[in-house]
Amino acid sequence: MHSTLGAEATNGDGFGVGWYGDGDVPGVFRSIEPAWNDRNLSELAAHLHSPRVFAHIRAAIGSPVQQTNCHPFRSGVWLFMHNGYIDGFHAMKRDLAMMVDPAFFSDIEGTTDTEMLFFLARTFGLEEDPQAAMARAVGAVEEAARHHSIAFPVQGTFATTDGETTWAFRYSSEGRSRSLFVSTDVSTLREQHPDNPMLRELSDDARLIVSEPLGGLRGAWREVPESNCILVRGGDLEMSPFEPELAAPVR
Repeated sequence: MHSTLGAEATNGDGFGVGWYGDGDVPGVFRSIEPAWNDRNLSELAAHLHSPRVFAHIRAAIGSPVQQTNCHPFRSGVWLFMHNGYIDGFHAMKRDLAMMVDPAFFSDIEGTTDTEMLFFLARTFGLEEDPQAAMARAVGAVEEAARHHSIAFPVQGTFATTDGETTWAFRYSSEGRSRSLFVSTDVSTLREQHPDNPMLRELSDDARLIVSEPLGGLRGAWREVPESNCILVRGGDLEMSPFEPELAAPVR
């Protein structure tokens, strides 16, 4: 309700939670209610235990407020979400849709730019190399945008996971991306803030990736630099440069 770094201070156009449990695919709960006003979310969160959770609150930009447009999106074992937008998506939508592998196309349920980008990443090899697949998907969007004279099509931060590893990207065509932060070492924070109850609930290898800092803890967050990817597996965190690349068309 009080975002200080986002494009919108209030994000009330729905929410979604994805988590990994006993099933073969992650569970997903999505709603068009504001997150702060959904009693089912409170009930679910009170009983949910998972080693990896994705959570998203939505401020719709152009696409309808409907359940199938709420993040995170799921395909097989993968989850995907996005903070930002693709400028000119309406003009490019057919071009981008034609690039999606026919094997995945029928699984697209909503109308958002995010879901389209997700299935482009799946088309370009998300399962084999997520960072390379995202680079090709973003490159495909920028190439399509050039044909429509759209200068800065990609804006945002993106996150995807297969349940074992999380990849998060900060990139925009203009070089002015939405903010992205990752938590610092929990054991160090626990020593610095011994009276904070939230820190007592977290394990030493816990890592949180957020669009803006939470909790007001000094030293708790470090900003992910522009045009970078972070990878989190267990308690390990790696950071590397991220740039789009052109991909061969899917036949």
